[in-house]
Amino acid sequence: MKYKERHYQGYCTDLILKTPEIGLFLDMGLGKTVIYLTALVELIKRKEIKKTLIIAPKKVAESVWSGEIEQWDHLKHLTISKILGTDKQRRRALTEKADIYIINRENVVWLVALYGSNWPFDNVVIDELSSFKSPKSQRFKSLRLVRMYIKRIAGLTGTPAPNGLLDLWSQLYLLDKGKRLGEKFSKYRELYFDPGKRDGYVIFSYNLKKGNDLFGDDFYRKEIFNRIGDICFSMKTEDYLELPERIDNNRIIILPPAIQAKYDEFEREQVLALADKEISVANAAGLTNKLLQFANGCVYDENKGVHVVHDEKIEALEEIVEELNGKPLLVFYSYISDKDRILQKFKFARTLKDNQDIADWNAGKIKMLVVHPASAGHGLNLQHGGSNILWYQCPWGLELYQQGMKRVHRSGVKDKVINTRLIVKNTMDEDVIRALEGKDKMQDAVIRAVKARIEKYSKS
Repeated sequence: MKYKERHYQGYCTDLILKTPEIGLFLDMGLGKTVIYLTALVELIKRKEIKKTLIIAPKKVAESVWSGEIEQWDHLKHLTISKILGTDKQRRRALTEKADIYIINRENVVWLVALYGSNWPFDNVVIDELSSFKSPKSQRFKSLRLVRMYIKRIAGLTGTPAPNGLLDLWSQLYLLDKGKRLGEKFSKYRELYFDPGKRDGYVIFSYNLKKGNDLFGDDFYRKEIFNRIGDICFSMKTEDYLELPERIDNNRIIILPPAIQAKYDEFEREQVLALADKEISVANAAGLTNKLLQFANGCVYDENKGVHVVHDEKIEALEEIVEELNGKPLLVFYSYISDKDRILQKFKFARTLKDNQDIADWNAGKIKMLVVHPASAGHGLNLQHGGSNILWYQCPWGLELYQQGMKRVHRSGVKDKVINTRLIVKNTMDEDVIRALEGKDKMQDAVIRAVKARIEKYSKS
């Protein structure tokens, strides 16, 4: 296929060529991959780089970059060696001659340990830079060790700060070695943020500092953006692409009175068991998981056995499949028990396991693709196989939810996207939706939901 470069794509390609350290914060669907590969062809032609490494989420490493090369005529001469699989397979891939070497981010620590100061890649691309947002992560610490050997580096993401601007520091450090936001995370945090929630000396969160009469409320945010603006470029999809409309549709499910009574009693028992305990993220997550499982229709016991408590959601899904009358449906699930029930009920459904499943979905060969949002969160192109999305269970995390929708609602989708959420009334499902619509941080939303229930039952 001939590449018809959009104006913004050409602009971004030129930026990459001019800027050795660059962050492309492009919204999902704007074509980050083809933009970078187009620039890479020119960099190779100019002999400005010798060896390129691309670090990506596993499924993106497996298929997306090679798929883009196969799609566009001006890229087809590029060769890729995928550093995936077993230790032996990865080592063999490193010995192959290629224009691009691509590795999943989980193996970055292994790769750095393998080469150390003999790091051979003078050009590095981090696809989904936000996955390096934690300065405590081993992948960040490892890549930091070899950053001095990297001549050119690019970070690609649509969500550089999914949980707030604290997330920017480690990502920018990998780009510029601390020139713009400082060489230490603690100094960056001290300069731009104030402590938020705390328990004595333990601080759980930080908030961006507020301005005053002299410096407006947005002063610190603008200051951060001004510091990084010369090497970071940001675009939103709605500003550059006219995508078909996305319609969000809530399918409300009302439990029969007897089942609702069982849910209420189950919730009361679980909540009161925590009433005298300190509410941590771990025990709050454990409680909310149990309540969400009940809302979905299956509950795990202490031995990981699965107990079916109702069929309301599976029946609602059956109705939606009937309404679609053969149109493909992308179903996102949260728990393995839900996936198993869906596959058992709908024999034609398939799960996302490998590149062939992606190809078959986009070719219209799969009528129901059942996917966990974490496995399709970044980079996968699923827009050609259908425009109907269903969330059997929405995630607490806004980023995961947005990324899931953007697998379909992106450049190339032909019809309006119908995004349906199954919500069981008077259950924890409603708290998840409120958290997503309020754009709360996941941990805050989970703890808030639990504390509200403790207060409710303590008074009764």
